[in-house]
Amino acid sequence: MRKHIFNAGPCKLPDSTLENVSKAVLEFGNTGQSIMEVSHRSADFQAVYEEAVALFKEVLNIPEGYSVLFLGGGASMQFCMIPFNFLKTKAAYVNTGTWSTAAIKEAKMWGEVEIVASSEADGFTYYPEFTIPSDVDYMHITSNNTIRGTEIFYDPTSPVPLICDMSSDICSRPVDVSKYAMIYGGCQKNLGPAGVTFVIIKDDFLNNVVADRMIPTMLRYKTHVDKESMYNTPPCINIFGVKETLKWVKAMGGVEAMEKLAIERADMLYAELERSKVFRPVVKEGSRSRMNIPFLLREGYESLEKEFLDFAKTKNLVGLKGHRSVGGFRASTYNACTIEDVKALVAAMQEFEAKHI
Repeated sequence: MRKHIFNAGPCKLPDSTLENVSKAVLEFGNTGQSIMEVSHRSADFQAVYEEAVALFKEVLNIPEGYSVLFLGGGASMQFCMIPFNFLKTKAAYVNTGTWSTAAIKEAKMWGEVEIVASSEADGFTYYPEFTIPSDVDYMHITSNNTIRGTEIFYDPTSPVPLICDMSSDICSRPVDVSKYAMIYGGCQKNLGPAGVTFVIIKDDFLNNVVADRMIPTMLRYKTHVDKESMYNTPPCINIFGVKETLKWVKAMGGVEAMEKLAIERADMLYAELERSKVFRPVVKEGSRSRMNIPFLLREGYESLEKEFLDFAKTKNLVGLKGHRSVGGFRASTYNACTIEDVKALVAAMQEFEAKHI
């Protein structure tokens, strides 16, 4: 029986992605080979890669003058690659949680980092307002914070190159890509299986690379742009999975339809958290992520954490344990999460509450 999956990543994937990837594992098209065996330089796989790139450009309405890459190393590799390539003297960052903190740590190896806003003092329970300085090499934000459950819902206008980690909300809403010099993220949150990272980079931005810095070949963005992600063997099966998921997003009505569903799922769960006498929300209104919804037990019920997680499993609900750094619970309601999944979670919360009130 298919579970109600709320994992923060690897994410729940559409049934069509699972079905088509599983078929390709046994035989990729009529090649007589598995997708895990086919050469990444073959015409057969090149067609997969080109379709994945074309779908990404279509679904996100990526304008001309941008390159799409599919790389290894996760978003965490981008934390160091970005400053290694582009931080000459000073960069600006917004600190909104674990992953932006990690990105800031890496950037400090290569130059000065100005933290223009932070919600750390309040436990990262809201997305802080910020002003972008004009005297920095680039501005970096994390649009959605997977662990803390905060999200920014607009695309800032920036006087300097704007870079955004969109690991966990990519393709969940329309994005004005033209406002960004670079968008990147791990695909395992919303696009496909773990093991592949997307990068959308403005071609002109490549001219901003620090000219006199010795950057290893594999850590230089131009290497991958020039070779269209094929400088070395890419994660082939993962790219195939991303292609299938993007096909599903398009068939479902694109990012506009994804946003409508995201709002419906999040509103439903947050309404229950506000109503409940046992559970409570963590994030302040106005910053509440549609993709990652952390919650806790109300005062007097804190000892029931393990009991609820065990109870949830009996209802075929999985992936609800909060990140180890913060505890509590977290429901990740990515694109493939259905309204029925959220209804099942709400029903379980209400049944659990009835047993303890």
